[in-house]
Amino acid sequence: MKAICWQGKKDLRCEEVPDPIIQDPKDAIIRVTSTCICGSDLHLMNGFVPTMCAGDVMGHEAMGEVVEVGAEARAKGLKVGDRVVVPFQMTCGECEQCQAGNFSVCQSTNRNADLAKAFFGDTTAGLFGYSHITGGYAGGQAEYLRVPFAATTVIKVPDEGPDERYLFLSDILPTGWQAAKFADIQPTDTVAVWGCGPVGLFTIQSAIVQGARRVIAIDDVPERLAMAASLGAEVLDRSQQKVIPTLKDMTDGHGPDKCIDAVGIEAHGPTPVLELIDRAQTALKLETERPVALREAIMACKSAGTVSVPGVYGGLSNMIPMGAMMNKGLTLRTGQTHVRRWSDDLLRRIEEGEIDPTFVITHTEPLSRGPEMYKTFRDKHDGCVKVVLKP
Repeated sequence: MKAICWQGKKDLRCEEVPDPIIQDPKDAIIRVTSTCICGSDLHLMNGFVPTMCAGDVMGHEAMGEVVEVGAEARAKGLKVGDRVVVPFQMTCGECEQCQAGNFSVCQSTNRNADLAKAFFGDTTAGLFGYSHITGGYAGGQAEYLRVPFAATTVIKVPDEGPDERYLFLSDILPTGWQAAKFADIQPTDTVAVWGCGPVGLFTIQSAIVQGARRVIAIDDVPERLAMAASLGAEVLDRSQQKVIPTLKDMTDGHGPDKCIDAVGIEAHGPTPVLELIDRAQTALKLETERPVALREAIMACKSAGTVSVPGVYGGLSNMIPMGAMMNKGLTLRTGQTHVRRWSDDLLRRIEEGEIDPTFVITHTEPLSRGPEMYKTFRDKHDGCVKVVLKP
């Protein structure tokens, strides 16, 4: 089959790889009908996430049709022909964390749990296409995908309707929803969202649906700011205005009640000097990321407010203003998204027409153009916000 493979930093190729097979009775094989390029994939492409190996199959946002089912998965109700969305994490449904709804830290599905514990102090769930820290599982940017723990992982969706209606249940829609939920939005709140990429846009949409009084969207890409405005957000173009003082001016001098970092590892600095310092420190291995948005969110947030972080971080970040965090009494909420905690509710909202996720799509291309579209997405060329690939 064809798949998008990582062959080194900034080197992705569409290659021929072996078809997946059932390896465990809990497995299923999915014929992928749609898959996506995620901002998190760019972190892998650009070398910010360790333990990638040459030949690893990329991708963690996929859906398709079940074409083969292991005995245990079949016994739990999964069958050939089911149309399913595949969340980016595998869930066993039985461990302590799954029982608590903390699916992204499932204790059973990461086959490299010891490696994750060495990096993070405890294990995460197994993730598709996302480095060997999270299990080294092949991803969904391929014609077929093996899904371990299939019956407790996949989301069954209606047979009718375009893939694009349901595809983003795999990751970015529940990620935006959880980011807003973790901010504990109240009807009087002003919410500021750093980043108007796909996750940021779904965070903005979610914050509005969850009842925020005002949402302020921060970015410097005109097409993305226009999308944010179309959702009902006020926009702050960071290329034209200084973020923190502008936010203070917009909020009676105290800052937003809730601040959400939907950028993560590869943020750009508010000044060339600060960004240069971050880039120098990452080059010298003194830190592994550029936490610009997180610093700004902490400094901008109103005292006793909440900072929610759906943006992905992988290792060590320097110059985090812990003094501001502690002295202002801020609450910090973070984590990979617990997709299955939110998926049933979000599927209902999609079916009832309350949420239409399709607005975010700007490019639909064949899988073979995946490597080229990674670059288009990374460089924000051609108004690119979200790429859907069709195997």
